[in-house]
Amino acid sequence: MKKNIVLGITGSIAAYKGAEIANLLKKDGNSVHVIMTAAATKFITPLTLQSLTKNKVYVDMFEEIAYEDVRHISLAQRADIFVIAPASANIIGKIANGIADDMLSTVVMATRAPVLICPAMNTAMYENPIVQGNMDKLAGLGYHFVQPRESLLACGDVGRGAMAEPGTIVQEINRLLGEK
Repeated sequence: MKKNIVLGITGSIAAYKGAEIANLLKKDGNSVHVIMTAAATKFITPLTLQSLTKNKVYVDMFEEIAYEDVRHISLAQRADIFVIAPASANIIGKIANGIADDMLSTVVMATRAPVLICPAMNTAMYENPIVQGNMDKLAGLGYHFVQPRESLLACGDVGRGAMAEPGTIVQEINRLLGEK
């Protein structure tokens, strides 16, 4: 059954894997709506995601609205599940502290759909007690996580922080949708 999936992509080298996630979800017959942070657009273009999903990609919360639709509310209400992959330390901190200052963080605050967060960052950032505390806080509030893997990271370090593989993330999305 076709589901409406909102996919948030943040500024991380793993942003290119967001395209693979979008592609896998679309091939499964889902409608995928992508929201990118401004930083994400430095790693991968909105055009790539738009081509894969056949839907407009949202970046600017203040883009002129050409119809009677308040985008951040309509996307939030439309979602069967909300996925953030990759999720930077920045977006995790914003959500944990109720900060809604861009399109992605605003839509997350407005959704009642399950939220799946897939962290991707340097090992030292991931292990930082503040980031871990933010993740614990969100888990306690009912947010779901697919933990990062241990791998050679873009910075050259080896450690935990590499985003989970797209196939693993899609499996968790399907599991959560089955529970809903």
